[in-house]
Amino acid sequence: MAPIGFSTGALARGDFRRGLAMLEGEKADAVELSALRARELGQLLGALTNRLGELRARFKHVSLHAPTDCADEVSLVEQLRGAVEKGVCVVVHPDVIHDVTLWKTLGSSLWIENMDSRKPTGRTAAELRPLFEQLPEARLCFDVGHARQVDTTMTEARRIVADFGDRLAQVHMSEVSGKGEHFPMSLLAKRSFEGMAEVLARVPVILESTVGEDGIAEELAEAREVLSPASQARRVRRDHSSTK
Repeated sequence: MAPIGFSTGALARGDFRRGLAMLEGEKADAVELSALRARELGQLLGALTNRLGELRARFKHVSLHAPTDCADEVSLVEQLRGAVEKGVCVVVHPDVIHDVTLWKTLGSSLWIENMDSRKPTGRTAAELRPLFEQLPEARLCFDVGHARQVDTTMTEARRIVADFGDRLAQVHMSEVSGKGEHFPMSLLAKRSFEGMAEVLARVPVILESTVGEDGIAEELAEAREVLSPASQARRVRRDHSSTK
């Protein structure tokens, strides 16, 4: 199974240092450093420069989530290029991308995330396709919680993976409400995710479930159970039973 860990933004919104501290002693071997607001990015990039060796010794997978409130696209891409040059890939929301020529310079280190229903674009395979056509090297950060919120039947989730699975680089996993809020996975969400476990488990999985320190270990364990071969076997048995 690929590495599983947390987004620092899910654990400590706006405070990546606190998020990292909360993961001390936990069985997380992946981390996504979150700077969802532009004002947070400078400090995060500074810490990345000073602590990248330490982070790579601690985690098998390290990525960065770019700000979603971009006011200066040129400056944002320039800053993110600094992370990319250090070998850290960046997750970006489609509605942040306006001048694709700027983002092309990030190559395959640019990971585009599919969106929830609140967003104007990037929610479906059809909406993602033009962006990937313009950014042929970009990869996919597949948010399975977003995809389930857009379509609870998981049809759209499977369509996104079918169309862009060759670009899959990272997975986001959590429960997502109608308002786009992220929560620990419910039983129904876990059942839905089990149906795609074989694909999801191929790449690093980042949990965006908003939990306190006392909920980290449980959510990590739940995620590993969802993605385990045993869960895939249970799904096959359920599917077989439903067809009888």
